[in-house]
Amino acid sequence: MANLLSFDLNLLRVLHALLEDPSTTRAGDRLGLSQPAVSAALSRLRHALGDELFFRKGQRLEATDYARTLTEPLQGIMRDLEGLIAAPGAFDPATASGNFRISGSDYFAELLMPRLALRLQDAAPGIRTHLVDLVHEHHVDPLESHDVDVAIVRAPTTPDWVAHQPALRSGFLAVARSGHPRLKRAKVKAGDVIPIDLFCDLGHVAFSNEGKEKTMGDSALAKVGRERRVVMTLPSFGSVYRAVAASDLVALLPSALARHAAPTAGLTVYRAPMPLPHAKLHMLWHRRHSSNPMHAWMRSEIAKLLTELNED
Repeated sequence: MANLLSFDLNLLRVLHALLEDPSTTRAGDRLGLSQPAVSAALSRLRHALGDELFFRKGQRLEATDYARTLTEPLQGIMRDLEGLIAAPGAFDPATASGNFRISGSDYFAELLMPRLALRLQDAAPGIRTHLVDLVHEHHVDPLESHDVDVAIVRAPTTPDWVAHQPALRSGFLAVARSGHPRLKRAKVKAGDVIPIDLFCDLGHVAFSNEGKEKTMGDSALAKVGRERRVVMTLPSFGSVYRAVAASDLVALLPSALARHAAPTAGLTVYRAPMPLPHAKLHMLWHRRHSSNPMHAWMRSEIAKLLTELNED
């Protein structure tokens, strides 16, 4: 069997050409090689891989079963190599194809992905995108293991093999169901600041992947010597605001999401009674992808769309 250290990778070009068109003459024309050179390369491939690969049937060559199993993975390898050495200016999103995986909370399912779908529909219909729920304490692990292409997370401390750029700056607003009885009795109108005594006395739903009751809102309240009453934690923003809409609980949501969800979910948006720091999110990716043309183009498009959600 072949040893990668001694295997001539140029032979893969010959094998790919023969699998595409099983003729030593035509493969040579594609590769700029003579027919004897292709035949010699095929002989070396047979020896290295331990299989006949192609046999003559009449006037043509036919691939063995083993050679056929190499067709699809070899096509992927050749596409990756072409992307690796392609000049950045040579990338054409209109004809590009591939998969791009984004790790982030469901905030991005509601506010980024619909916009990205429209952008790709018009500019890059062959690129398939996947938002995956791989946000956890070790958010760089999926980048290393190829599970995701980019992660969008709070400003991180990262190893030197991770590249990153600012992606989003978000404030927070309080939400409650429209007609909330206690807010109505207190005559707190949409857009008003909820009085701090009332805010702390109401039951709260907190967003937490790990079920932690103390989150950003609690830290902000602690700075003014107060605390709130968290009665529920949920791992997605969508589940948070749906729980609020169905009860007399309240919650803090990223500002853009609060305004987006309020009309359809039956929510009213208010301001919190204490200063809240902005969440600063970064887009992270493995440095091995930095010069990949499709990867760079997707990062640029995502950054543009997130800019529309940015709060100064």
